[in-house]
Amino acid sequence: MQRSGDIKKEQAQAKDVRMTNIEAAVAVANVVKTSLGPRGLDKLIIRPRGDVLITNDGATILKELEATHPCAKMMVEMSKAQDVEAGDGTTSTVVVAGTLLHAVRSLLARGIHPSAIVSAFQLAQARAVEVMQGMAEPVELADTDMLVEAARTSLSSKVVSSSSKMLAPLAVDAVKTIYDPPEEGRTPNVDLNFIKIVKNVGGTIDDSEMVPGLALGQKASKMAGGPSRINNAKIALIQFQLSPPKTDMENTVVITDYAMMDRALKEEREYLLNLCKKIAKSGCNVLLIQKSILRDAVTDTSLHFLAKMKIMVVRDVERTDVELICKALGCLPVASIDGLQPAKFGHADRVEEVANLGGKIVKFMGVKGSNKSASIILRGSTKLMVDEAERSMHDALCVVRCLVKSNYLVRGGGAPEMEAAVQLRQWALGLEGVASVIVRAYAECLEVIPEMLAMNAGLNPVDICTQLRAQHHEGNVTAGIDVRKGCIVPESSVRVPLLVLTSMLQHATETVLMILRIDDILQTR
Repeated sequence: MQRSGDIKKEQAQAKDVRMTNIEAAVAVANVVKTSLGPRGLDKLIIRPRGDVLITNDGATILKELEATHPCAKMMVEMSKAQDVEAGDGTTSTVVVAGTLLHAVRSLLARGIHPSAIVSAFQLAQARAVEVMQGMAEPVELADTDMLVEAARTSLSSKVVSSSSKMLAPLAVDAVKTIYDPPEEGRTPNVDLNFIKIVKNVGGTIDDSEMVPGLALGQKASKMAGGPSRINNAKIALIQFQLSPPKTDMENTVVITDYAMMDRALKEEREYLLNLCKKIAKSGCNVLLIQKSILRDAVTDTSLHFLAKMKIMVVRDVERTDVELICKALGCLPVASIDGLQPAKFGHADRVEEVANLGGKIVKFMGVKGSNKSASIILRGSTKLMVDEAERSMHDALCVVRCLVKSNYLVRGGGAPEMEAAVQLRQWALGLEGVASVIVRAYAECLEVIPEMLAMNAGLNPVDICTQLRAQHHEGNVTAGIDVRKGCIVPESSVRVPLLVLTSMLQHATETVLMILRIDDILQTR
């Protein structure tokens, strides 16, 4: 039987562990708190190699953060989960989780047991989700204006917000291009892997465009006058090298006279010519060559032979793009020359190299097969701007995908969070015991979103939140904050997918409860 002193010692140890975990997780939330909303501030991140990154995207900031504490890492993983599930709302998720942990610390200080907090938080989360579902408005996928409005809301808090009117329609058009209505009984979804984002430095963000079909940022090889346009294209993607084989690391080839050198060069030419003849014999007229690490993927001699055979060559295809290219073109990667067969080719009406402001790209038009694909060509004056435009476009695409999966929109501007907080407070009055106190604490935490929206916009958060709470007490569920006008509007023009909000509450609550349940940290060898 344990002594009372031992029990008190264990309880004190568990309390210390919880407080340490909560402090580590809250510190992560404080990092991104000022980046919330359309007037949120940016972070300048300096990577170990000296690269500079400027962004206010919560998922990107936390991904670059070198968190060492296990609970800080849990917050980073939570933002990744939100990014995968909804694509937007990563900053909101982390901020809400940090505020819930702050409330948990206060509840624990009042002597409330962690198990009671866990049960009440789960009830409060389920009730808040019901409230938000009741506020949701259905949207048809044919309603392009509504989809564009939702995408613009996602882009409004980014560095490229000034170009949101132009970028949002690109995201909607790209998703609509690849969307196929699902079979009966299956959940609709969109595979964003079929959308290729090509980054070009040159021009401005407003010069970006969406191209139906596949586009690659690599140029067509012009060695020895190679073709830059092919009609009725038969496309092969090869993963073997069109270059002379190298010796092992331990071996050397010693050439002592010109005759030996001539013979070596002649054999190299014959080896490469034999490879190129086999490629031409297979019927391939567009060749995509994957980038190689061990040796040159292709040599000038090979490019010369292929140009004479009127075969268009696109070199340095990234390994990460192989799967997308295969899906979009309906081809299969070929690992050796013996496997190069017409059955593994992709087919297109035309493959053409097109000049644009940022250089040249290769477009594949009229691709045969059932796979639909789209490409978004992003342009910008600097690499930093183009990289941020890519991250922003990913969020916009994910928002449109959310509406495909669950076609409901909710008014934004802090309206759903405030309405959920007001409803939870009223619901808590009917609860008995300590659960009523915990649910009220959960409701107060939801108000952090409108509070931070107002604070980051330079408004008085106390006045704004008080006015917004009064509007919702009067039954105006669509009232929200307009940060541009600096006031409360009866009907917020901001629209957010319901899936983003419900996923935010689910991930934030689950992570907080997971941290709360930890009462000791054990190290093993």
